[in-house]
Amino acid sequence: MADEPVRTRGTVLHFVEGTVVHAGTHLHEKSHPLHTHSFFELLLVTGGEGVHHSLAGRQHLRAGDAILLRPGVWHEYVDCDGLEVYNCCFSADLVRRELAWAREDPLLGYLLWTGPFSAQRRGMIATHLDPATAHEAVGHLDGLRRLRNQPLSRHRGELIGWLSLYLSCVARTVADTEERGEYTHPAVVDAMRMMEADPARRWTLTDLAGELHLAPGYLVRLFKSVTGMPPMAYLSRHRVELAADRLLHTDLPINRIGESVGWPDQNYFARRFKSHYGLSASVYRQRFNGIRLSPSGH
Repeated sequence: MADEPVRTRGTVLHFVEGTVVHAGTHLHEKSHPLHTHSFFELLLVTGGEGVHHSLAGRQHLRAGDAILLRPGVWHEYVDCDGLEVYNCCFSADLVRRELAWAREDPLLGYLLWTGPFSAQRRGMIATHLDPATAHEAVGHLDGLRRLRNQPLSRHRGELIGWLSLYLSCVARTVADTEERGEYTHPAVVDAMRMMEADPARRWTLTDLAGELHLAPGYLVRLFKSVTGMPPMAYLSRHRVELAADRLLHTDLPINRIGESVGWPDQNYFARRFKSHYGLSASVYRQRFNGIRLSPSGH
């Protein structure tokens, strides 16, 4: 990846400073090692075959397969035979800022936020694009790739545009496959934002519903209709993702990280983290953070 704006620290992939989105093709033979990353990744298989290994298990890959991974998810490719992958990587800051509107879109909101957290997906969504949709998606990725060496200050709008089109291709397919509704209640979006803005708060369903002036039972029904899970389960998934980021990018003690995301009980934090990532917090840090950083490190 020497010619790309992506660097490796230990087994964590991160963007070179100033990069917010990047698209590029990769050819894998035999295997590509276990790693995680500090950005979102939405990969599209364009040829060959191989196996994608993650906490969700082993998935045989073929042309048209697409997988979205939120930051912190670990994965690897094995048994690759000419596996061609078109990677699209985009920063979490971009999602929080330029793509903040997408949270209220039922298709994009599900693809980027609620879908990867729902059920047992552990921060991932996998789908398969039909040939026509895959061809359309490659066109959008090519648009992003053509801008790879252009200054962000002059082409930010185009980058966001091509990325939004690519995300929409995949989001439509996910929606068609899962037959989801096409309306997201504003209270669900508000609840997500409130919990994410203050994860260390000792939230209860009653407190959250009170902030939104809704009955707790009604809020649960609204939330489950969009995400498939109740609000406190969504908060739990957000907390473990936040904890993973702090394990990778700071040298804070693990108990302090648990406190900072809202779980002062070290044993409870340990159980919740391992349940989500399949690794203890200490093993996750040792495996993926090859270099110790100061608390202000990025």
